[in-house]
Amino acid sequence: MQPATLCYLLRNERVLLIRKKRGLGKGKFVGPGGKVEDGETPIEAAVREVEEEICVAVNDPSKVGEFEFVFGDEPKMFVHVFRAETFSGEPRETVEANPRWFDFENVPYDEMWEDDRLWMPHLFSGETFSGRFRFDAEGDELLEHELETDIDCRT
Repeated sequence: MQPATLCYLLRNERVLLIRKKRGLGKGKFVGPGGKVEDGETPIEAAVREVEEEICVAVNDPSKVGEFEFVFGDEPKMFVHVFRAETFSGEPRETVEANPRWFDFENVPYDEMWEDDRLWMPHLFSGETFSGRFRFDAEGDELLEHELETDIDCRT
């Protein structure tokens, strides 16, 4: 199963999301992130991916969750979820992503992965969480899910 990261930048009751321009989730709003490279820790990958995708330097992200994603019957990704409230630089559009800030109450869930609406409120409230989400083989429909909150997710 491919290890990956998501890193959500939060400021003043707002979250930074990116519209993906390529790869898995193309066209959807997601958090910055991507694959953990060989020899890299999840936190190092999260910091690198945010820098590559939106030109922002993240300071001291906190791991708040982890997810297993299954497409059809095939385990696809194990995702380490981080949040960061201190960062430097202005988010910029790149070949990979178009960043945009959203108020917590106006997150565009209809343009995101179906599971996001289940766990993102926990991200916003500062809770930790763990989940398993099984989609159809194409990733279009969420078929099953499990979600726990207040878990120990130290890296």
